[in-house]
Amino acid sequence: MLHSLTLINFTAFVDAEFKFASGLNVIVGENGAGKTHILKAAYCCLNVEAKGSKESSSPNPTKSYFQTSLARKFNAVFKPDELGRLVNRQRQGRQRCEVSYGLSADGQDLTFSLHTASKSEVTVDKIPSAWLEKIPVYLPTRELLTIYPGFVSLYETTHLSFDETWRDTCVLLGAPLARGQREKTIKDLLKPLEEAMGGSVLLDSSGRFYLVVEGVNMEMHLVAEGLRKLAMIARLIATGSLTDKGFLFWDEPEANLNPKIVKTVAHTILSLCQSGIQVFIATHSLFLMRELDILLQSEDFKGVEARFFGLHRGETGVRVEQGDSVDDIGGIDALDEELMQSDRYLKAGER
Repeated sequence: MLHSLTLINFTAFVDAEFKFASGLNVIVGENGAGKTHILKAAYCCLNVEAKGSKESSSPNPTKSYFQTSLARKFNAVFKPDELGRLVNRQRQGRQRCEVSYGLSADGQDLTFSLHTASKSEVTVDKIPSAWLEKIPVYLPTRELLTIYPGFVSLYETTHLSFDETWRDTCVLLGAPLARGQREKTIKDLLKPLEEAMGGSVLLDSSGRFYLVVEGVNMEMHLVAEGLRKLAMIARLIATGSLTDKGFLFWDEPEANLNPKIVKTVAHTILSLCQSGIQVFIATHSLFLMRELDILLQSEDFKGVEARFFGLHRGETGVRVEQGDSVDDIGGIDALDEELMQSDRYLKAGER
């Protein structure tokens, strides 16, 4: 479990510490407040640690591996002209930023830093004592099933402007279906998704995804985008990437979804938490947060631990308020606007 993340002088954050829940973590804020940067920073660190045992060929973590791999991953995911562009620039002159996180297990901490002058290097101060076993999953706001055919090979042989989370997720989408003891859990998680989609997801030998409806293969390009997002989650569950212990980072799950599908997404998110996945979402959807809150108070999901984070922009950077409910994170303009619009709509109907 990812227990904490500290960002000092990193992009919009001057000094921010996040204390995460073991289940659901919801990050709320205006556009430009840094929601996606939090997801990406945590994802990059966990991804590097999870791939270390294979890529480093070492049984134990090494500083040299983390220095090289963290720099490469942050460059590939954030896409700055130089790494030093990730340092907060509120103050003049050479500045230093620091990123650190802690896992619930003892000795599983990581700390590294970089300067405004850094081009493609970081300084690692602390490394974890063991490699991470599960590769984290990152879902961008866009579905990826329709771009999947040939995307990974194209990404690795040409210069594309897409950040590397797209490539990483496509690799996981192409993994074989899971078998064995996990199948019952997978079946239970897939049931509400397949009911909402009206079918199941198929990856054929040519590398194209289909939605199988009553025995007929429907090209994924012909499926509504909202349903394609559900299909992407369904595929990652079916391959085992989102079963057992693991991490899911999902940027704006509600994007391009109607409220009925958002309800299914909220239920799926909490079901994943129940199955052992630690989930992090960034959103400014009042509907999604209300639905999550309703489900968290139900008997079905009372055991799921949740944490909420409100991002508030100010003259000295982004301030973070956090707590166990939406009431603890301060006023969020986007949410307030939705509530005020509801009031205006009701008053207009009374005329």
